[in-house]
Amino acid sequence: MYAIVETGGKQFKVAQGDTLVVEKLSANVGDEVTLDRVLLVRTDEGVKVGTPWVEGARVVAKVVEHGRGKKIVVFKYKPKKNYHKKLGHRQPYTKLAVQSIQA
Repeated sequence: MYAIVETGGKQFKVAQGDTLVVEKLSANVGDEVTLDRVLLVRTDEGVKVGTPWVEGARVVAKVVEHGRGKKIVVFKYKPKKNYHKKLGHRQPYTKLAVQSIQA
């Protein structure tokens, strides 16, 4: 059994027991999060496709940790104009552990 969920503007294929890294959510470590934007659910009986979401389907996950990704360096410059700017960015994320899929 698996599902495709949408969170943070991205889509993820999840199954029970999976861990996934999503855009930062406003929940504490150890809290349960319900993802109710379920686009597709695959069970033993068949496939349910939502328009746009599957009615009554949800994925329950537990927040494992919060963190920040690898640093991305952005370097801007204009030749012969003595202009340069170096910036860094680290994207915050939340790691989730999928506990159950309810269809």
